[in-house]
Amino acid sequence: MERRIGVVAVQGNVSEHVAAIERAADAVGTAVSVVEIREAGHVPDCDALALPGGESTTISRLLRREGIDAEIVDHVAAGKPVLATCAGLIVASRDARDDRVDTLDVVDATVDRNAFGRQVDSFEAGLDVAGLDDPFHAVFIRAPVVSEVGPDVDVLATWDDRPVAIRDGPVVATSFHPELTDDDRIHRLALFDPLRASASA
Repeated sequence: MERRIGVVAVQGNVSEHVAAIERAADAVGTAVSVVEIREAGHVPDCDALALPGGESTTISRLLRREGIDAEIVDHVAAGKPVLATCAGLIVASRDARDDRVDTLDVVDATVDRNAFGRQVDSFEAGLDVAGLDDPFHAVFIRAPVVSEVGPDVDVLATWDDRPVAIRDGPVVATSFHPELTDDDRIHRLALFDPLRASASA
């Protein structure tokens, strides 16, 4: 069965996420159709979503303007998988500690924008991620950090004793950019493992 996976394409590393999803699908032997979403009406047809990074205030404004925000909330409420990366994590959170960001409140977490510094403070690190056998080479670019999580949120990875990958129900959110490496295991973990589990249930 072909799966339809949407990449929210109002801003950010859209093509990189598309490529990572296609690699992950190939790795697990799943047929996919990847659609770039720039307007309302497409999210309801998707089995899973990726919410890329970019500039969180701009992303939240465009999601609201296009009516995509409510569709993402409904998608999560239906238990469908989402991978939110970097600014996507900020937008998905309950509280971004910034009134300019109209968050989706689909991840029970408080996030500090640019907590790891500005562009010059970007870095790479090997992370132990729950669910992965070997460390994941993570790329942090002006990365946010999760400062607080709700009781039902699982911390999947930390850096410097701070959460940088979390799971809240069907949503996996990362401070880093998994789409900027050739390693598609985060996309498999967040999107394809739940889809395969639901198919076999």
